[in-house]
Amino acid sequence: MTSWLPSAAGSGFDVDHLPYGVFVTGDAAPRVGVRIGDQVLDVAGIARAEKQQWTSIVDAGSLNPLLAAGPAIWSAVRGFLTVALADVSWQGRVSPYLHGLSDVRLRLPFQVADYVDFYASEHHAIALGRLFRPGSEPLPPNWKHLPVGYHGRAGTIVPSGTPIVRPCGQHKEATEQGPVFGPSRRLDVEAEIGFVVGGGSQPAQRLSVNDFADHVFGVCLVNDWSARDIQSWEYVPLGPFLGKSFATSISHWITPLTALESARVPPPARSVPLLPYLADDPSEPWGLDLSLTIEWNGTVVSHPPFASTYYTGAQMLAHLTANGASVRTGDLYPSGTVSGPGDRQAGSFVELSDAGRLPIVLEDGAVRSFLEDGDTVTIRASAPGGGGGRLELGEVTGTVVPATEPATESAIEPTTEPAAGSARRHQTR
Repeated sequence: MTSWLPSAAGSGFDVDHLPYGVFVTGDAAPRVGVRIGDQVLDVAGIARAEKQQWTSIVDAGSLNPLLAAGPAIWSAVRGFLTVALADVSWQGRVSPYLHGLSDVRLRLPFQVADYVDFYASEHHAIALGRLFRPGSEPLPPNWKHLPVGYHGRAGTIVPSGTPIVRPCGQHKEATEQGPVFGPSRRLDVEAEIGFVVGGGSQPAQRLSVNDFADHVFGVCLVNDWSARDIQSWEYVPLGPFLGKSFATSISHWITPLTALESARVPPPARSVPLLPYLADDPSEPWGLDLSLTIEWNGTVVSHPPFASTYYTGAQMLAHLTANGASVRTGDLYPSGTVSGPGDRQAGSFVELSDAGRLPIVLEDGAVRSFLEDGDTVTIRASAPGGGGGRLELGEVTGTVVPATEPATESAIEPTTEPAAGSARRHQTR
């Protein structure tokens, strides 16, 4: 099925997709839109004109009311939009509510409630284990028994296109006597898939893998910017903190879970049996065949495959609530970095450059190990769509800008006297 809108066919944004976002035109208030080809449809506008019962749910400045409405309303809205954009007899009624993508300003699509980031790619976890804990087993003993995750800061999630200020923090090189405070020297990206929670759950209610589609509205692309030097110094014993919490970018468009039916695949084979609450349901596989692409200043440097991710979104949700913790409308839980087993399939630059030992040469001749000020990273993804086509998920992009304070690093006094003959370091970078 294709739309009567000429730009939709082959765009990755045809009627088999219909991702949701929030947009602004002129001085009007932000409102919910659906992308179709190179256009954005004002969902509340057409719903109001056609006297739909759910109009008030989409007549909002964020997707949260729609997320909270649940699967029956999600299905009703999508069904209406599919007919309106596929049946040419609707063209005259729909056209007044279409806006060119280049004529609108896109906003953060939903108000993020809680943010939990997982670590679900085996290939990424092994790579980072070898880099961060050389000489030890790369995977901790628990990793193949549960989806490891941490609770992040929802208030630092920003929409695609927001400039990323280089974070400051403590970091320490092996050659340095003590830690220094200043701008991160090893700023990195993490290409991830984010799951957006619609309907919440009650405290002490444990959701199963089969509850996934009733509680998760859709997915988006995520770039979890990471300061590797800050992270490696601070993460023992409690895990990521300031090296992660300064900014996380998400795409403007949320792809409904129902649009990904053709992308569903079994997860990778398990080498260790999972406990029953995490066990895969063969009749309802929730692995997703999503193909990611990472561009660094316009150069494609990696193609991470999400289908290789060890834990599914359904298993992440089941584990997230296994202790009775509730989820809320607008919760976001990304997968963690998506990396595959092959060459140029890593989802982070620390992996691609082997922690800086194998720099990457970009098409313009620039040599990079980690991000420099002015660098732009764009993450894209596609998936099988209905009828043999492909969907294009909304991209997520960001440009690094210099740290604001302090302009120079200041060394922290070492707690022990320096070795004889050595000088105390005061470094400026």
